[in-house]
Amino acid sequence: MKAGYVYILECSDQSFCTGVTNDIERRLAEHSETMTITYVSKRRPFKLVCLSDELDIQDAILLEKRIKGWRREKKVALINEQFDKLPGLSIA
Repeated sequence: MKAGYVYILECSDQSFCTGVTNDIERRLAEHSETMTITYVSKRRPFKLVCLSDELDIQDAILLEKRIKGWRREKKVALINEQFDKLPGLSIA
């Protein structure tokens, strides 16, 4: 099984960046060191605020896509581990 993790970064402008990786340490270094213009590179510094448990890579990709579609309030509830609030925040 190929493993993956979903992560959420909080950028300097308080925006969130959600991604998927199989190596979180490497991915954080890439976000920190890249010289190309990316969403995160324009909003450094950033901090890791959420990291999933190890998932099958396909499940991680699906979860990342789902989280990217969430409103800010729902992402904040996930980051704060307020799982009971997630269903109520599903309404657009």
